[in-house]
Order: sequence, then structure tokens, then C-alpha cells
Amino acid sequence: MVDRRRFLVSLGALAASSSLSQPNSYPFGLGVASGYPTASGVVLWTRLVGASARDTVGVRWEIASDEAMKTIVGSGSAIADPAWAHSVHVEPQGLQPDRWYWYRFTAGDAQSPIGRTRTAPPAAAQPARLRFAFASCQHFEQGWFGAYRHMLADEPDLIAFLGDYIYESSWGREHVRKHDAPEPYTLEDYRARYALYKTDPDLQAAHAACPWIVTWDDHEVDNDYADDRSEDGMDKARFLERRAAAYRAYYEHMPLPERMRPKGPDMRIYTTLDWGTLARFYTLDDRQYRSWHACPRPGRRGGSNTVDIEQCGRLFSPGRSMLGRAQERWLDGALGESRAAWNVLAQQTPMAQFDQKPGPGRRAWTDGWDGYPAARQRLFDSIASRKIKNPVVLGGDVHSFNVNQLKADFDNPDSPVVASEFVGTSITSQAWAQERLNQYLPDNPHMLLVDSRYRGYVRVEVTPGRWTAGLRAMENVQKKDAGCNTLATFVVESGKAGPLKA
Repeated sequence: MVDRRRFLVSLGALAASSSLSQPNSYPFGLGVASGYPTASGVVLWTRLVGASARDTVGVRWEIASDEAMKTIVGSGSAIADPAWAHSVHVEPQGLQPDRWYWYRFTAGDAQSPIGRTRTAPPAAAQPARLRFAFASCQHFEQGWFGAYRHMLADEPDLIAFLGDYIYESSWGREHVRKHDAPEPYTLEDYRARYALYKTDPDLQAAHAACPWIVTWDDHEVDNDYADDRSEDGMDKARFLERRAAAYRAYYEHMPLPERMRPKGPDMRIYTTLDWGTLARFYTLDDRQYRSWHACPRPGRRGGSNTVDIEQCGRLFSPGRSMLGRAQERWLDGALGESRAAWNVLAQQTPMAQFDQKPGPGRRAWTDGWDGYPAARQRLFDSIASRKIKNPVVLGGDVHSFNVNQLKADFDNPDSPVVASEFVGTSITSQAWAQERLNQYLPDNPHMLLVDSRYRGYVRVEVTPGRWTAGLRAMENVQKKDAGCNTLATFVVESGKAGPLKA
């Protein structure tokens, strides 16, 4: 049996290690990470810091079946290439399914912290339980990442991060620390921003504790970008150069498989991950391929807007897509072939309609799924026509907890519920005032909970018969040792679409 308490204590000691504050003398100052587990393998990651910008570095990796690293079950060597910021991505295979492993890297005389990871259950297995957490939106300046400390105490098998891992811009109030650099545009800029975020000890500990799956939103590149169009009118060629730099830095700092390595400004990150027959995750990308925003603000070519729907005919154009038609077709096929008891769409932003005009009429925010209603309807029609088992949508982006019924027709109170939706609040990023949101709630009865008062995450336990989601609310992200409480718990019963408050 794994001594979980001892493991978490050791992670705390790692987080406090003085060596992490001296990256030039210790090459593993950005920690270690793992991700994308299968029944026989997993991705292991690290990035060396302080190495010469001209030299490759040999790195040895080991994976063991015990925490003390006495029983090595796999090992090998990799080259940390300066062209890829001396990042290392290795994919050991031949592991046993559904079990925990420990791993480390060695470069010269230096040894990395020991990380913990695990494999997924076999494809045909029927696991009794999956416990995972999901999070998004971690602005470095606006708070400490203490939510991860509480997340690890929940003992997740997996963590899903749903976008805005870094922020390109400085904003907000009452900062606890600073970027100390201007907005990134070049590869070196983005590398420095990721390295800064990864110095956070709680984030490092979370990466070292279990495997992650990840997707991005806009701030990994530029606020409110859409495909090849920036928010502020940068010309296409220059923006694609910026996007290429941002995507490359993203790959260099995440535990992503080799197949996701970017090619210039293009990088396919959408994929599936199966947890036996219990759950299938569909990790989506709603930034790289989306149609340009409809009806941007006056004087702008791109970026979001909030519009009266009667005054923005383009909003409802049937050709508009949030995911791009190729990803739409892929998702339709992947849903159709699924035999999972639960089908989980891990994506960036709320999918439920959110009317921002009290009383008659409707106002829609064009950066979310409300800006792409035809694409949303195609997805709902696919789920309904294929009779997908227990579809659940995860989201982030808006820095508030949302628990929603996803309905075939949001404007018809009697319309059937197609799927359940859980939107997590931010790790630190600041939100609209609750009073501002409250004025809209009477016009959105399908939204069962909307709460922007807290930062935090969502923990989920999945069994064949039930989905249980706890909304975990931090007491204060401006204090490193702040507590965390469960704001509310919702369940979804298998075969019954729609969340219920526990």
C-alpha cells in the first residue's frame, strides 16, 4: 500500500527546498511532471535550467514500482536540446495497468525530485472508482496557488487543467507577487513566463503527485484570440509568429506526448483518454480553429464583445465553428465509438447559454459558446442522436463556479436536458462581483448555481452509478496557508441527465 501521508509530507519538504530558489545551481528547479496515462505507459517531463544555450545535455530517467526507487522497472536516456529549452519528454512503455509508479531524472551529478505517477486501467476493465480534480485560470500576480495543496489532500488519480496556465498580461488588484516583465511576444519571453509560474511550490508539488491532462485557452497566447486573429489588430503574419512561439513554449513546459510537438503555429492537442470502461475524457481545443468573433467592438477587428443578439446576425451563421470542422468531425466520431459509462468533455469555457440582459431580449458574450450557437447545437444534436451515455461537460475561463443543465433549447423551459455541466472557478484569477451576476440569474433558470466569490477547484468522484462533484472554495488566495472548504456538492445519477444538489 502507498503511504499517502508520507508521500504528501515529502512533497511539502520538496516545495520548501532552498535549492528551488537557486535555478542556476540546480538544473531541476522547475520540477518534474507526468501526464496522459495509458494502461501501459505515461509521459514523463522535466526541463533543465541553467544549461548552456548552445549545448545539448544527456539526461537519464528511471521509473520504479516503489517510492524508494529500489525496484526500477524502466530506464533510459534522453537528450535535452537547447532548441527546445532543454525540455525532456519521455514515454516509458511496458508498465502494469492501474497502478502507481515513481520516477526521477539525472543530469550529471544532479538528481531531480522523485515524482509519482500512475497508469490507467486496462481498456476492458470496469473500475469501481475514479477520483480526479480540475482547475483553470492561475494568474501568478493575483494570488498563491495554495488550492493545489488542498487538491493533493483529496488524493486524485488525475488532474485536468482547462486553460490559462499562464497570463500574458498584468491586471487586477492587490497583487501578492509580480511578473516583473512586459507582455510576452517572443519565444524567450514565453519561456521566461512559464519558468516563472513553475517556480510556485504548490504547482510543482501538484505536477509531481499524479498525472495531468491539459488544454489551453487564450492567455497562453493573447487574450481573446481566435484562430489567426489577435484581439488588438496585429497583422496575421506577425500574430502567427507569436502563436508559434507561445505554442512551442507550451509544449516545452507541459507533460505532453511527442505526437503533440508543434510545427510552427500549428499544434494538435485535442485527444481522448480512457479510464477503462468507466470514463472517457475528450480534451478539446476551442482556440486554434475557431471562427473569428462575430460583431467585435467598434474600432476592433477581433476580440470579444457582449451583443444584443438581434443586432448581430453573424452570430447565428451556420458555418461558424468553435472547434473547427475537422475537430467537430473527430469529436462526433469519438463520441460515437465510446463504450464508456461516463463521457467527459474537458474544455475551456462555459457551454450553457448565459443571457446577460435582464428581462426581454438576450445579450450574448461572443468569446464563449454563446458566440457560436450553431456549433453548440451541432454538438448537442450529436450527443442526443447518438444517445451518448452520461455526457458531462467541464469548463473554466469565467472565474466562477457554475453548475448547469445543458438543454436542447435553452429558451424553452420544457426542453429536455442533454448533458450536465460543471464550471470550475479560478485558481487565483479575479472575477466579476457576485452582485453583477445575480441580476442575470432569473433569466437563466438552467443555471443551478453561479458563484464568483471564491477561488478554488472542483474535485470529482466517478463510479459506474454516480458522479459526485465538490466545489472547493479557498478562504483567501492572498495568504499562503489559507484553508479550503466545500461550497456545495452536486451529483449526477447514471442515466439521468442534469446535476442535483446533494
